Amino acid sequence: MSSEIRIKKLRGSGGYVMARVTDEQQMKGNLGGPDLFLAPIGRLDADKISKHFCNTCEKEFDGAPKIEFENPNEEVAENLILAERGQYICNTCESSIAEYREFKKQDEAGDVGNAKPLEPQTEVAPQVETPQPIVESTPQPVEEPEIQSPQETVTQPSSATSVSSIEGRAVYDENANKIGIAKQVGIDSTQSMVLVITQNDGTEGSIPWKNIKKVGEVILLGNPEESAPPGKCSNCGFSNKEGSKFCEECGTPLQ
Repeated sequence: MSSEIRIKKLRGSGGYVMARVTDEQQMKGNLGGPDLFLAPIGRLDADKISKHFCNTCEKEFDGAPKIEFENPNEEVAENLILAERGQYICNTCESSIAEYREFKKQDEAGDVGNAKPLEPQTEVAPQVETPQPIVESTPQPVEEPEIQSPQETVTQPSSATSVSSIEGRAVYDENANKIGIAKQVGIDSTQSMVLVITQNDGTEGSIPWKNIKKVGEVILLGNPEESAPPGKCSNCGFSNKEGSKFCEECGTPLQ
């Protein structure tokens, strides 16, 4: 067989190299198609490579790329050892242009047996501490003591004041002395509204409604204002008949 050296393009997964190879190396690199491949040939001497092309750089460079290799001498099957593995690396971007593997038999006359099974690696699952769920207790509603808001103070009580809102309230005179407890609202013999109270001695009494000054949390009495006699004119002082709407003397409206 001819050992003539020729310059050939040898392809890899990430580019190609232009190198001088022998006929034997061409046969190794021929996988049945028109192209030759670098991986079956293995490691070439750098001085045999004139150019290389990197797919990542998309550029052709002069000279050989970087060649890195190691010799693990690892038994990968019965009577078969991985003697060397390496790769061709672009000098500019350090991307892989091609990779290769070289195998050798321990016994050249023997056959290659079954591949050596990989020792199963028992992975110990890390113990993950499961956090205990935090049970948030629902806060119980706190019953707030019922606060009775003070009743609105009525400066001028009227007949519209309800009986239920007055019953049980303390009654004080104009000198702030307690005189009894309010019992109910009533009408006296003159058809005037009165406040019926239970006096301090336990007896029942009545107070003219006009004598009540304020109704609030307590009932406060006051001196009634002196009012003009019915029918008396505030303008001229003439005493008109009871029920008159205008003064018979001066014509002023009567209150």
